[in-house]
Amino acid sequence: LQLVESGGGLVQPGGSLRLSCAASTFTMEAYAIGWFRQAPGKPREGIAYICCTDGNKYYGSSVRGRFTISRDIAKKTVDLQMNSLEPEDTAVYYCAADPQGDFTFSLRAWHPQSWGQGTQVTVSS
Repeated sequence: LQLVESGGGLVQPGGSLRLSCAASTFTMEAYAIGWFRQAPGKPREGIAYICCTDGNKYYGSSVRGRFTISRDIAKKTVDLQMNSLEPEDTAVYYCAADPQGDFTFSLRAWHPQSWGQGTQVTVSS
């Protein structure tokens, strides 16, 4: 499974960005795909995932209500719509995935096997 992120950049506080993760799999519904981020000097943080046939979603508390994860099965993409961005959201954002059978539905305890290369998001005026 290969994952490629796109869509990062520089945005002002209060603005929006949309990240996209392209996955090289024909069975997206059989995977848990999520977004993580890591800011300089801080530990990696899981922020959202979407999984399984029913599209089960979950968000970390730091982004809940501001970020939305979605997937397009036909295009094999998982997007992260980020609204009301704050300087604290500045980080490298990574897309990650595991087969559904290896996923425990715990964002905090998740250590995915497959990772993208990351995309920088900078929120600054």
